[in-house]
Amino acid sequence: MDLRFGDSKPTDEERAAIDALLGPPDSAWEAPAGVWVDRPDEDLRWARGGRAARDRRDQLLPGLHAVNDRIGWISEGALDYLCRRLTVPPAEAYGVATFYSMFAVKPRPATVLHVCTDLACAAAGAAGVCAGAEARLGPGSGVTVERSPCLGLCERAPAALAVRAGDPVRTAVAAPATAESAVFAATAPDAAPEEPPAAMAVPQAGDESLVLLRRIGAVDPASLDDYRAHGGYTALRRAFAIGPAQVIREVTDAGLLGRGGAAFPTGVKWQATASQPDHPHYVVCNADESEPGTFKDRVVMEGDPYALVEAMTIAGYAVGAHKGYLYLRGEYPRALERMGHAIERARARGLLGDDVLGQGYAFDIEIRRGAGAYICGEETALFNSIEGYRGEPRSKPPFPVEKGLFGKPTAANNVETLVNVLPILTMGAEAYAAIGTGRSTGPKLFCVSGTVARPGIYELPFGATLGDLLDLAGKPPALRAILLGGAAGGFVRPDELDIPLTFEGTREAGTTLGSGVVLAFDDTVPLPRVLLRIAEFFRDESCGQCVPCRVGTVRQEEALHRIADRTGAAAAGDIALLREVGRAMKDASICGLGQTAWNAVESAIDRLGAYE
Repeated sequence: MDLRFGDSKPTDEERAAIDALLGPPDSAWEAPAGVWVDRPDEDLRWARGGRAARDRRDQLLPGLHAVNDRIGWISEGALDYLCRRLTVPPAEAYGVATFYSMFAVKPRPATVLHVCTDLACAAAGAAGVCAGAEARLGPGSGVTVERSPCLGLCERAPAALAVRAGDPVRTAVAAPATAESAVFAATAPDAAPEEPPAAMAVPQAGDESLVLLRRIGAVDPASLDDYRAHGGYTALRRAFAIGPAQVIREVTDAGLLGRGGAAFPTGVKWQATASQPDHPHYVVCNADESEPGTFKDRVVMEGDPYALVEAMTIAGYAVGAHKGYLYLRGEYPRALERMGHAIERARARGLLGDDVLGQGYAFDIEIRRGAGAYICGEETALFNSIEGYRGEPRSKPPFPVEKGLFGKPTAANNVETLVNVLPILTMGAEAYAAIGTGRSTGPKLFCVSGTVARPGIYELPFGATLGDLLDLAGKPPALRAILLGGAAGGFVRPDELDIPLTFEGTREAGTTLGSGVVLAFDDTVPLPRVLLRIAEFFRDESCGQCVPCRVGTVRQEEALHRIADRTGAAAAGDIALLREVGRAMKDASICGLGQTAWNAVESAIDRLGAYE
């Protein structure tokens, strides 16, 4: 592709997709040759520059989505036109477009069938679904089949997502998928069966002891009135009554730790953001849960979307922000629809906008879609993605609370962390802290999948054991191993089910709680193949910015390929190499992806004796 402004012209449809997002061109500089611009009183060769140009850069990712959704791929002419409209160098825009797996810069069919081949789906027969779909969908079918990392539908594995480009773009899900149902979703998305309600992913639905999941299945997720009838916006009213400083004090006293894996104290993060003299401040909700085996945030957004809108508003009020961004992973079309509807209804009813609840506080939320990049779950990579750059992590310091999104103080939390703020304010910090343990307070959501009888989202107080959770989910009789924390986590043995599910308990046991992933494998699952899939995942998802991760993930995968079917002395040399590579990645990688890419492999070798 020519990486300069060239002679390629967008089609009328490509131009219409971009203009629908950005509005009509202001000058002939922004318009392709031959397109009339009704601004005769101005210099038609005028182009934006300086601050005006930089302020538009964050529309690059939405612009790429607009073209990809309408056409199915991004041509040179479309990219060139988008770059002219935004005053972005084409080389940089090309680097962004090729960073994300859901975009294509070469012609492809209008319909893409994404079939998940990650851990839970692989164990459930995803390879057969892929092979069957490819056999049925020949070159002239207008459908391309792509093997995809986790689609966040692990409770219904194996899963497939069909995306048909057009105006509007259409999506259909087949889960649990067969080759036949996946092909049907791809070839007839308008007639595809309706997805089951979010409550189907919550085996405990209806249990009155639930705190975070109590509304899922009991409330119409589209109805703001139903949400308010079940306690909605009580927490926000209390926040306004006690003031932002006291809100932060309540969150701090409750002991709320981040639920995304890092377990950083939420109150400390909010206080640090609120105290920064630089303005504006921002709130960012990280809903880009791409860790294989994780799907809790999707279920919350699909089943209780107004809870997240309320929680983000409270966070904004506490830290002095007037704008929030919800960064939602591109593989969640139903969550996108539900959250978009909830934000629109809240805005129409005065719960977002210039005067929230008549309190003189202005706050609004904008959704930004990801496009298939696991690394964007790292908060600074997420900021870069929103700003229109490649989703590569930034070096720290400065930390996001000082210079985050757009270089301004930013509080970034994931969905589960934010919705925990609601019970803290409604029941009080002391009552909330009484749930769980002294150092891990409150309820926790766990994503249980794999070879269990009842996969889904489970809510338990911190301190319950791994055995308690697997008993609820129906553990397999021939349990071989349990992966805690997803691909970035670690394996434990079937005789370690007494591990307490707390941040400190899992650390003391030499593993990690992570984001709450619990993947169970019975003895039918070949463990070396699982480890190889984890290595492939990290190799694919490494952003390539730093050498330890870029090279180390490749070397790790190569070594696991060599020893996939070997054990004992035959594998000893490669295991020693794996340890050396793993230490280098852990010690020298810029971000958590490289630092944790060796964890699951190391635990499988040391705890499970995977190659003995």
